[in-house]
Amino acid sequence: MPELKRVVVTGVGALTPIGNDAPSFGRALVAGVNGVGPITRFDAAKFKTRFACELKGFDPLNFLDRSEARKYDPFTQYALVAADEAIRHAQLDFDQLDRTRIGVIWGSGMGGLQTLQEQISDFAGSDGTPRFNPFFTSKIIIDIAAGLISIKYGLRGLNYATVSACATSTTSLIDAFNYIRWGKADVLISGGSEAAINATGIGSYNATRALSTRNNDYATASRPFDEDRDGFVLGEGAGALVLEEYEHALRRGAPILAEVVGGGMAADAYHLTGTHPEGEGAYLSMQAALDDAGLHAAQIDYLNAHATSTGLGDASEAKAIERVFGPAPYLHVSATKSMTGHLLGAAGAIEAIACVHAVQNDIVPPTINTTALGPEFIGRFPLALHQPVYLPVTYAMSNSFGFGGHTATIIVKKYTA
Repeated sequence: MPELKRVVVTGVGALTPIGNDAPSFGRALVAGVNGVGPITRFDAAKFKTRFACELKGFDPLNFLDRSEARKYDPFTQYALVAADEAIRHAQLDFDQLDRTRIGVIWGSGMGGLQTLQEQISDFAGSDGTPRFNPFFTSKIIIDIAAGLISIKYGLRGLNYATVSACATSTTSLIDAFNYIRWGKADVLISGGSEAAINATGIGSYNATRALSTRNNDYATASRPFDEDRDGFVLGEGAGALVLEEYEHALRRGAPILAEVVGGGMAADAYHLTGTHPEGEGAYLSMQAALDDAGLHAAQIDYLNAHATSTGLGDASEAKAIERVFGPAPYLHVSATKSMTGHLLGAAGAIEAIACVHAVQNDIVPPTINTTALGPEFIGRFPLALHQPVYLPVTYAMSNSFGFGGHTATIIVKKYTA
């Protein structure tokens, strides 16, 4: 079997509720910025949840011309913006590279939900004549973001979408990591985007009882690990990472931000939406990632937990973490969803960027809003609460779990030549 190649991160792009580019996102993570606010996208007065983590000050016309913007659902607009930032950050000059060895693996959990809602509403309110937008299909399908990124830059390598609910973009990154280390690609732009803050998104998640309904105290609604947590806060945006074969990056003098060293995927095989009470899938994906990287649990310095602020989800993940790491005074855990909300299929990508930031700067970002730890979290492992923790971070792990029982874990390492 050929020797596996090293895979490095050479660019990142972020469009999040706490920052509209990667540097702003990184600063906001350290500062503990809260991205939540009342919903402005639609009249949510009759909904059980009336708040979310929306993007602030984002105008697609600052990045796309008007005709392009009309053709693309917001989730695709977000993807194009984040990918462009990552490509510029990586200093990629495609004219000097083999475009058949450069591709895109991009995912979304929900795809063009806003477009679907609008078109079905228009049809339902009509006389039954099927007058659909000619771009309807291309706006809603999940693979269109990957396709449009490749079209924009003329990239003819691997190109497809992943869908594994809220594990989607971590799955995308693991796939990209594998294809590069197997020698099937030189560069892959990978990540995920989500735009589900609309009546359909809020209403459907309210129906599953997954969302917080803390309308009178929305500022602290996303409170992972807290004994009084009552559900997640919906977020939106995109995260993009440029993954690149190490020698290829060296030859072109690319900026190397971190190294990807392991990935693991598994399944709870338990319930449609609920997590396994003992965190079986979470345990399996974390252990698989460690095995893939050739690491011992004690070598992980920081874990960005999936921790969405749901009662059962946070507790089952804690059990899985304890099962993998045991008594772990060396392991620092935080939940950045306390700041960004839950970006569904895009969550894993922005949390992987948070891990890259952690190993680059030796900073563990905090968990905000958590004031009284649930008993299942006390004494299990150090939790970074309210303030960042400054300590050497060589290895950082990120967890992502999704409806259907999908689990995915990725590990990044501080770059050394």
